[in-house]
Amino acid sequence: MPLYEGLGGIGLINEKNITVIIDFGSSYTKAGFAGETGPRVITKSEVKCRETGKIVPVFEAKDDEELRHHLVDFIHKLYFRNLLVNPKDRRVVVVENLLGPSSVRNAIAKVLSLLFVPSHLVSLMTLGMNTGLVVDLGYNETTVVPIYESVPILSAWQALPLGGKAIHSSLCELLLDRALTVGEDGKEQRLSAVVEQLSDKVLEDIKARTCFVTSLDRSGRLQNNKYDRAVEPPPPPPSVQYPMSGSRILTLPGSVREMVTEILFERDEDMLSVPSMILNSLMKCPIDTRRALAENLVLIGGTASLKGMKHRILSEVRALVTSPPFSDVLQINSFKVHHPPAKDNYVAWLGGAILGGTEAVVLRSLPRDQYIINDTVPDWCNLAFNTKDEHDEKSA
Repeated sequence: MPLYEGLGGIGLINEKNITVIIDFGSSYTKAGFAGETGPRVITKSEVKCRETGKIVPVFEAKDDEELRHHLVDFIHKLYFRNLLVNPKDRRVVVVENLLGPSSVRNAIAKVLSLLFVPSHLVSLMTLGMNTGLVVDLGYNETTVVPIYESVPILSAWQALPLGGKAIHSSLCELLLDRALTVGEDGKEQRLSAVVEQLSDKVLEDIKARTCFVTSLDRSGRLQNNKYDRAVEPPPPPPSVQYPMSGSRILTLPGSVREMVTEILFERDEDMLSVPSMILNSLMKCPIDTRRALAENLVLIGGTASLKGMKHRILSEVRALVTSPPFSDVLQINSFKVHHPPAKDNYVAWLGGAILGGTEAVVLRSLPRDQYIINDTVPDWCNLAFNTKDEHDEKSA
């Protein structure tokens, strides 16, 4: 039975060779050992390309063969430079997004003998819960998957390309438009006159050190001022000095620090945003599960760790549920957010580490010889692994 069908009756085991837990992310990868409270290493998902010699993202490849080479080199670095263990005779748990591409999981299976576990499902294990609506705010996208009694409700999943990457794009655009720099000569210039683009590394550092998520009230006043200059905006936060390369100093306006994450909450042409995704997911769930899911929201991922993010999402959801079309379907007035016992960016890894200490690793792993025979990985979107056969129906 594939793991996405749920977890039940799993007991603890004591393995001689501790299971390795790997959580591959589009921006960062977390790796460590089962039973530990945190990953041994959190590293950029980058590798040196064999053809060009340049550092490239692991999961950006022109074909499956190049992707396999990237994974071989990257996993080799994880084992022999970071984890310092021999990969032979060690079981591996890979924490994956249920909505991730099948080509990636097949490429990983060609490199490792392993067990795939859904990141949304195992995240609840860190809280000792079996029901919750898990919102993963990652780098490339935000995904929402409700879990009820340890079973993912796959018909209610939601996903949007809103995450760290979207914030980086917004931050770069705002900085080039509004930020000022001061060089060695003390002359003040617009940032756009000095550089045409900022690297992701610099943008991420600026985001993590200086930016925050503003409150719902301040956001509303800023939006009203945007469309009606007669409305007075709230006083901006203080500006921040950020050192760039050499002796150049970048001045970040307070308005940029505050507005950069608004892209996650502004509805697009389809009236979708991160808060509306949560409510849309609840609307697709069975009616008797909605209240329990709404009272057990779990926000994970690196983007969720931004200051004020959880409070803002909770405020937005509470305000949005009182307006159509949600008020017509969802008769819910109680939303609560859990705080897992780990940093937001490795909650899913910790869930995998907890699972890695159970007998599920032995019972549900995909052995190398079995993969070679079938040349396929159990996948929820493949009907061959997601339907009952005639024998099962007769025995039932």
